[in-house]
Amino acid sequence: AAVICEKAGVSNIGLEGTMMISALFGSLFAYYSGNWFVGLLVAIAVGIIVSLLMGFFAFNLKTNIILTGTAVNMIGSGGTIFLVKVITGTQLTSTTSLITQKLQIPSITIPLIDKIPVIGQVLSGHSLLTYFAFICVFLTWVLLYHTPLGLNIRSVGENSHAASSVGVSVIKVKYITMIIAGVLCGMGGAFMSMYYAMGWSLDMVAGRGFIALAAQAMGAGEPLGCMLAALIFGFAQAFGIKLSATGVDSNLVSPIPYLVTIIGLVVFALIAASRAKRARRESAEKVSA
Repeated sequence: AAVICEKAGVSNIGLEGTMMISALFGSLFAYYSGNWFVGLLVAIAVGIIVSLLMGFFAFNLKTNIILTGTAVNMIGSGGTIFLVKVITGTQLTSTTSLITQKLQIPSITIPLIDKIPVIGQVLSGHSLLTYFAFICVFLTWVLLYHTPLGLNIRSVGENSHAASSVGVSVIKVKYITMIIAGVLCGMGGAFMSMYYAMGWSLDMVAGRGFIALAAQAMGAGEPLGCMLAALIFGFAQAFGIKLSATGVDSNLVSPIPYLVTIIGLVVFALIAASRAKRARRESAEKVSA
């Protein structure tokens, strides 16, 4: 979602809040309908609605997109608590354990691979959405580089005025981009509440929306690069959980994913600065020659 939005020139920092709101409604509808698939569809629909609202304020009402995303993140954090109390009629303040094993998004066991020691535990037995996330990397690459829509998205992001001059509807392309981002954020929220945490809790996304933006930056805005960066952050989080399980103070290990994010961004900034300096030097040499 971060990659597609960035390609269209949209700084969508509302990924965090969109996932939070989707996570809440996905778990609630899964609980009340008794069907995990209904919860997943509702989470996706809510992600689309939130993204479209962001687009309306940013593209039509000309609100600053950063402030709009910040507002969505604040609603995702504080507004969801209010919605939980209104919808469920309880006085819950931070968590709802609504998702049972029956309502959990199913896991996929890969035949033969699951029998391989160590590797089988790593590659098999994950959520349906986990495997679909890797498919989305390929689908995003195809969309951006092998479809007319992808060409329009990239052209709008690189130069919206030039794209408009050749008949591309800039607002329409940006709305489509936000819809796609809403679908992906909806699935991310559904994964958090209907698989990872087995319920909804306050701030359960825990900065993953911002980490996604960091992964997009580290991956140079490309689907594959973003995936590799996300895997690094995921490994850092898993490493912190394992350390905590061995008895290390959780207050010491919980910042690990965020420290890795900061270190990764610093390294990326240094590399980008070095490349820019080299490009300027080469350009100056060509001019002098």
